[in-house]
Amino acid sequence: MAGAAAGGPCDGLLDYKTAKFALTRNRRIGLLHRLLQLGVLGYLFGWVLLVRKGYQESDRAPRAAVVTKLKGAAAAAAAGGAGRRLWDAAELGRPPQGENVLFLVTNFIATAEQAQGKCPESPSVLDAACGEDADCPTGTPVLRGNGIKTGKCVMFNATHSTCEIYGWCPVENNTLPRKPLLAEAENSTLFIKSTVHFTKFNFSKCNTLQTDDPTYFKSCTYHPFFKPFCPVFRVRDMVEAAGETFGDLALLGGSIGVRIEWDCNLDRPAAECQPRYSFSLQDRGYNFRTASYFWDSQRRLYRNLLKLYGIRFDISVLGQAGKFSIVPAAVSFGTGIAFFGAATVVCDLVLLYLDAKADFYWKEKFEEAKPPKGEREPAA
Repeated sequence: MAGAAAGGPCDGLLDYKTAKFALTRNRRIGLLHRLLQLGVLGYLFGWVLLVRKGYQESDRAPRAAVVTKLKGAAAAAAAGGAGRRLWDAAELGRPPQGENVLFLVTNFIATAEQAQGKCPESPSVLDAACGEDADCPTGTPVLRGNGIKTGKCVMFNATHSTCEIYGWCPVENNTLPRKPLLAEAENSTLFIKSTVHFTKFNFSKCNTLQTDDPTYFKSCTYHPFFKPFCPVFRVRDMVEAAGETFGDLALLGGSIGVRIEWDCNLDRPAAECQPRYSFSLQDRGYNFRTASYFWDSQRRLYRNLLKLYGIRFDISVLGQAGKFSIVPAAVSFGTGIAFFGAATVVCDLVLLYLDAKADFYWKEKFEEAKPPKGEREPAA
């Protein structure tokens, strides 16, 4: 009965396995083992600790605030041929069209002294061409035009007949200048004040340099090497940093992305937490219309219409901050130790299954421990 019990199907549940170390003079396996260990060390110290800073707790969603201020001036011919008109910062920089957005006027088309009334539609509008009054049904808006058809086909000039419309007359001028009228705007400067707050660490930082010199921000201009901490940017430099020339972009306008990146290691002095700036072209061609209204002596309403072309600056702020914490540090080192164990497992698999002498190593590594003859194993 005892022999039958010893050979029972559940007898293996009471076996205990203990590790046995076998020294093998296999240089290929030894080299593989050392290479795997070096790889684990390189991963742990190079990637986890130095690059990823695995010993730090991080905050990758800071709160950001941006304030902009434009300075500069340019001159161009005024609407209606009334000499030259000065455009200063109040007119070059239009009100923001969204959060962290600024529009700089670089070119325009002016239509002076428009009044509501009847006039021929522009021949550049496809839906305006006509040969007779029947081509201009009364009350129909002109598609992509400037008003509503009155039912008459009239002469626009000696070569074109168009539908008469009720709208702001004369119709909008669409003759684009060959060169940007406000080319001097390239020397304008844009002051960008950016503040970030990492709530997890209760840490805030501003990109303006702390200085006692009251003239610093009036005289400095950003340069990536010589003035990397000056938040005053020349427009021409920003456009060129995006890979464009100001003259080409200013004619029809465009959009420039301004990216402010904060990467702060809070284990170091706060003064080392500084932003990096980058610029990229987002789109070509950007314009919109605006009008100023006035009354004449006979109380008739007029307006001066401007189609403004320019450069739209879209400012985005990104950032992350890290600080030493025992929990991520323990996890990173624990992962490294586990990888060291994995290196041994890989070498054992190669030695026992892929090596030419796998059968020999298998027998040397695994053996059944038996008591000396004449002695019996102690009962459980």
